[in-house]
Amino acid sequence: MNQVVPLYHQLMALYGPQGWWPLLGHDGCNPTKTGSHTGYHPGRYDFPRNRHEQFEIILGAVLTQNTAWTSVERALNNLSDLHALTPEGLAALEEATLKAAIRPAGYYNQKAGYLLSLCKFFQELDGAVPHRRTLLAQRGIGPETADAMLLYAYGQPEFVVDAYTRRIVTALGWIDAQVSYDAVKALFEAPLEAAFPNAAFRVQVYQEYHALLVEHAKRFYSRKPYGTGCPLVEALGG
Repeated sequence: MNQVVPLYHQLMALYGPQGWWPLLGHDGCNPTKTGSHTGYHPGRYDFPRNRHEQFEIILGAVLTQNTAWTSVERALNNLSDLHALTPEGLAALEEATLKAAIRPAGYYNQKAGYLLSLCKFFQELDGAVPHRRTLLAQRGIGPETADAMLLYAYGQPEFVVDAYTRRIVTALGWIDAQVSYDAVKALFEAPLEAAFPNAAFRVQVYQEYHALLVEHAKRFYSRKPYGTGCPLVEALGG
């Protein structure tokens, strides 16, 4: 799809660097004022800076399933108050305490189990980067969550496809609504790999692109009919 790279540049021109993944311990402000208010780091790509931040991103990637980031932020703050933003601290919690802490993020019974499994998995990795297929074999980890972990926690060039991305590219006429996750992922990755052959720089592009698509979708694709007033449809549709 020869419009994938132009779409990235157009979104960047509209909104600028987004500074994802937001982290509790970072004082940066939200550049576009949607979602949480702090924790962003626009223009900086040296995150996560340590194991603690890496694990926080992993927790957030699970907690954000089927819920808004503002709810995830409340859950993470609760875990922080319990000194449970490390695998050791989280694993030491009583299950009832963990469920109560993450309740704001929804589906807390299921997510508590997922997080406890991830604690053990994360510790067994001992700093190694997991393979995507190994992540997908973990409880509660689907393609979007796995790619988010790899991209933001481990700095791997894996493009993240979420519901917002699907809505946008469907409105642009690039895909059919029923196309598989991996097909949409490939639609983005193939031209971006050609345009940005340096893998380290491509990680930055993937991070920004994902965040920019979310920001744009919040403005034009949050309510049906999706895409009403979207300035990209006329410019890049078809």
